[in-house]
Amino acid sequence: MWKFDKKLIMSMDSIEKLYKNFGILADAKDKLAEHEKEYLEILTAVKGSPKEKRLASQFIARFFKYFPKLADQAIDAHLDLCEDEDMAIRKQAIKDLPALCKDNKEHTARIADILAQLLQAQDPSELAVVHNSVMSLMKTDPRGAISGFFSQIINGDDGTRERCIKFLATKLKAIGHDVITKEPEDLLISECKKVLQDVTADEFHSIMEVLAWTRLGSTVNGQQELVDITVEQAELSEPFKHTNVEQWNRLVQCIKHALPFFSSQIDSSRFVSYICVQVLPHLSLITSPDGRDVQLELLKLLAELAVFCGIIDKPEEKVQQLYNTLITYMPLPPATEITEVPKLQFSHVECLMYAFHKLCKQTPEFLIKDPEQLKEFRLRLQYFARGIQGYIKKLREAISGKSEEELKSEENQLKVVALKTTNNINTLIKDLFHSPPSFKSVIHLSWKTTTNDKKNEKHSTTQKRHTPITFGNDSNSNKRNKEDKSKRELYTPPSGKYSSNISSNYGRGRFRGNRAGGRGGYRPRGRGTWRKNFY
Repeated sequence: MWKFDKKLIMSMDSIEKLYKNFGILADAKDKLAEHEKEYLEILTAVKGSPKEKRLASQFIARFFKYFPKLADQAIDAHLDLCEDEDMAIRKQAIKDLPALCKDNKEHTARIADILAQLLQAQDPSELAVVHNSVMSLMKTDPRGAISGFFSQIINGDDGTRERCIKFLATKLKAIGHDVITKEPEDLLISECKKVLQDVTADEFHSIMEVLAWTRLGSTVNGQQELVDITVEQAELSEPFKHTNVEQWNRLVQCIKHALPFFSSQIDSSRFVSYICVQVLPHLSLITSPDGRDVQLELLKLLAELAVFCGIIDKPEEKVQQLYNTLITYMPLPPATEITEVPKLQFSHVECLMYAFHKLCKQTPEFLIKDPEQLKEFRLRLQYFARGIQGYIKKLREAISGKSEEELKSEENQLKVVALKTTNNINTLIKDLFHSPPSFKSVIHLSWKTTTNDKKNEKHSTTQKRHTPITFGNDSNSNKRNKEDKSKRELYTPPSGKYSSNISSNYGRGRFRGNRAGGRGGYRPRGRGTWRKNFY
């Protein structure tokens, strides 16, 4: 008992001394700098009892700005508290960290660097304190905080790097542009570009979200810069290899990040050209390890890119590849009666036909320069159009009379999108079946939502039946049908196979298994110790 009492008395004496030193410093006012001895005694309290440590944390921060010569010593003492075994003491010290640079901005980067490492805290309550301290630091000195954060992103270990990037991607919006003004934003953009020199897929996604949040995402020049970044990351100068999962995952991710920025002023021709020349010839060979329909994902992206495709070099070459791929999904009518219904992949055809229709405007003579090719293509168009008529009718009947609430169900939503798909194909086929082919119709891709979607869905259930496409003029349709039938019996499939994979989420792979394969090569990122980081 005597030993316990002695320790307790010593602790009480130390706490009393702490309060005494606090009082001296608080009352010193303009003569604070003369009381270095008292401040040094406060610093030694970080080795004391739990209560002494908590008090020391508060007192160190309170008088930090008055003793610039002791700044490094004071920060080191405070860091001891951030590493304490007692979580309560760590949380108190972390909470007080931003106060060290409230009036001493030259220390912000170092404190931000420390807080960046503390993001690896495992306990949720402790991590919440770290988040709050980082947010506080960002608001008082955003430029310094960003500088310290990126010191860890570029030089720290992978775990710290990952958490720092995710923090910026999720928290910057809450901080807002009122705080992240031009100067810190310039630094943010500059540092993000450095990080992009060597990133994983997840990191690329987060960094692009950060850059899109900056002014780059809201100006034409900035958006062009973001598109240029995605083009560089996609490595479009490299030949496409269908067996390289990393390569086509990277391509998908880069296109996805670029899509929101394409417009009448920013065209997508580089991506469109690459997909047509490099990807389409290998499309049927591409398979995904996770089982998703990556072929359809790529075709959807191609169709969305085609919306804002500018003038492309050698358009005939690109259109030829589109044509070659399209006809693989559009069978010729069988010469004899068959028993097996051909599989008509409407989703794939909508994507390819839309892109073909858009790009043919740049080379309208493509379809008419070869009469035999045009004749065969029209046979395919007619056969496919006949194949979807029954399907369109059944879809309309299925959703006709349904209330808006009923149409929200997953089953009915799939039918609505299927109806949009088949109607889009029908519209495009009519254009292409003209003599000469026309490219005037405007459609909205079935998986893309518009402000008038609900009205369109409701209206589509009451539209008139589409007239089946036939050879020649309508006035001679019956005659021509009879003549054609004598040459080749046309089988009309009762319905087609509609892909249920209508999600607009294209999935994300990794750019590389780790940064060892990144540009610039892998370099160790040991963080060393906090005390060795100087700013």
